[in-house]
Amino acid sequence: MTLSTALPPAAADLLSTITATRPAPDEITARRTSATALAAALAANSAAWADLVEYRPDRRWSSVLDHATAAAALDPALHADLVGAQVELFSWLPGQATALHDHGGAAGAFAVVHGALTELTVTETAAGGVHDEEVLLTAGRVRPFAPHHVHQVTNVGVLPAVSVHVHTPRPTVVHTYRIAACGLLRTGTEQLG
Repeated sequence: MTLSTALPPAAADLLSTITATRPAPDEITARRTSATALAAALAANSAAWADLVEYRPDRRWSSVLDHATAAAALDPALHADLVGAQVELFSWLPGQATALHDHGGAAGAFAVVHGALTELTVTETAAGGVHDEEVLLTAGRVRPFAPHHVHQVTNVGVLPAVSVHVHTPRPTVVHTYRIAACGLLRTGTEQLG
């Protein structure tokens, strides 16, 4: 018996949908399972990793979930799909937030597992300004994003929140921004692991 046979019904249904559309092993593909599908399946089977989550009052907690552990939480056959990705777990106490940032050209998705998060997305306009949009993401919601996506995520609620993030490819840099009169102004660059 694999862990995938012990998944809750919702996670098992989602996993069967993911794996049913996978190409044959000898096909050459960059990634067979999308970041969105992986984030949704990991969120649906949060019981496999929830005991790893910590809460810190001074700052938001995060931890990279190694690809073998992530694959084991879903289906060991997904190991190859997770090798080039980064899976990260986050906890958010009320008021905790990220800076306005991108993922250095990586695409991905995040799923809210518990609680609710607000995402502020900012894009530059052709006229040199910015367009911003804020959306409330409650437990069960999955938010995909493309490369060059600039956003800020915040727990504006009164309860703690947990989310799982999948980035493809694994990001090597994160840029931070502030909104200026002429558009987005890069304020920093952080090299990652």
